[in-house]
Amino acid sequence: MSRIRRLSTILRTTTRYRLDTFLDAERLPWGVRLLLRFNRLLPAPKQPRGERLRQAMEDLGPIFIKFGQLLSTRPDLIPPDICQQLDKLQDNVPPFDKAHFVAIVEQALENSVDNLFLHFDREPLASASVAQVHAATLHNGREVVVKAIRPGIEKTIGQDIRLLFTMARWLESNTVDGRRMRLTEVVSDYQNTILDELNLQREGANASMLRRNFDRSPLLYVPEVFWSHTNEKVLVMERIYAIPVTDITTLQQHETNFKVLAERGVEIFFSQVFEHNFFHADMHPGNIFVDPEDPQQPKYLAVDCAIMGTLTEADQYYLARNLLAIFRRDYQQVAELHVLSGWVPEGTNVGEFAAAIRTVCEPIFERPLREISFGLLLVNLFRTARRFDMEVQPSLVLLQKTLLNIEGLGRQLYPDLDLWATAHPFLERWLKERFKPNALMEQLKRHGPEWLEQFPQLPQLVFQTLERLQAKEVGLKEIPASVPVRPGQRRRTLLGAALIGIGLGSAFPEWTDTIQQMPVGSLVLAGLGLLLLIVR
Repeated sequence: MSRIRRLSTILRTTTRYRLDTFLDAERLPWGVRLLLRFNRLLPAPKQPRGERLRQAMEDLGPIFIKFGQLLSTRPDLIPPDICQQLDKLQDNVPPFDKAHFVAIVEQALENSVDNLFLHFDREPLASASVAQVHAATLHNGREVVVKAIRPGIEKTIGQDIRLLFTMARWLESNTVDGRRMRLTEVVSDYQNTILDELNLQREGANASMLRRNFDRSPLLYVPEVFWSHTNEKVLVMERIYAIPVTDITTLQQHETNFKVLAERGVEIFFSQVFEHNFFHADMHPGNIFVDPEDPQQPKYLAVDCAIMGTLTEADQYYLARNLLAIFRRDYQQVAELHVLSGWVPEGTNVGEFAAAIRTVCEPIFERPLREISFGLLLVNLFRTARRFDMEVQPSLVLLQKTLLNIEGLGRQLYPDLDLWATAHPFLERWLKERFKPNALMEQLKRHGPEWLEQFPQLPQLVFQTLERLQAKEVGLKEIPASVPVRPGQRRRTLLGAALIGIGLGSAFPEWTDTIQQMPVGSLVLAGLGLLLLIVR
């Protein structure tokens, strides 16, 4: 019965905001078309479609608000006018009962708030769709905020997600836009995201790692997590006092250097993506603050680390090379990199793909660099790639949305921001650092033990492959699945692998920074082992 009531509420809301205008009636089943004819008798909507969709989601409550926020992170699927409106969704949700909040904290931490804290403010500091926050003071005098999940939110989320899946499947089956937007996939992503947000221990772990990555950095500060008071249901973090990044008037009163502030935002983004490979993927203005202590060298503060993104090492590398190739207008290389990275199918016609990329990018580059939207350029590139069967890359989608947020914020703070002037040298430097001897040695340190463990099997596999290729060349009809290795070869293989293992293993656990500084004996043994493997 509750599901039927909820569904009726959704239908009334969609009718009120004329969301039926989003549908192509000619492609719908006749029964649905008949129902929609009654809606056609209503006055034509005066508000833009994006605004109506946003208002409908606000009326439907917290779960739909969060879903709208997730939709706004999919500019590769959702039209720009709708994305712009959904970006405005805020979690202005009435707080739940303060006595219930106290009960949740006490049950989760197995103690009373009077024992846990020197002072606990029973009036909420802030209230959002999933959680609520109260101020408190620890017994050591540290001011903190206490965050707890709304009671019963799991049940509500479960009900609404099931309804969202039902609507998404129906729209995909009956509308072209539904199929194009891959709505069931979007709902599935939302389900994973919202369930992760219910685990406050995960958010605390994300915040701790981000804080560690920027430890003593002049760019970004992340509040400390107090693990003695934190678990899956409750998160206790350091309370910060700073200026919201959107409060331009107050920042101006502090004589903030907006050019430096905007450029530092870009630097933080690229540092997270390429140096740390761990980026805050929900950097909307409500989660970003500015420390006014040094207005000429302003420092950011970030909160709410529930949604974080990472890339594979391969995606990092290909993304950096793609961005550099785009701004060199080397569209052939951009197309080739998409194929090499596996982002588009291997059989893609590179020439046609390069021409499509050129068609999108050339009009943009006729404008001054400072007027180019770096984020939108990336979105348009991925949209073009989708025509060539590019698979949706969730990590890249999160990244492009974060870049759009950062760039939009930077231009709001400093309209003349030239994002490329900041990004270009960073990417060039990162690619050079990636192939320095020290960086290669770090990779060897990290993966060396696993490689050594598997190395004895490698020569035999190489010999088997060569024998099979030789058999194929001489025209054998049946190529043996496994060609036996002769006893002499086997002994030489095992001896060679052992020498390499002893040579490199003697450097563990004290690996040095450069190959030249490694023990000479280690290099000699490894060299002899390699020679035995090569010489047949």
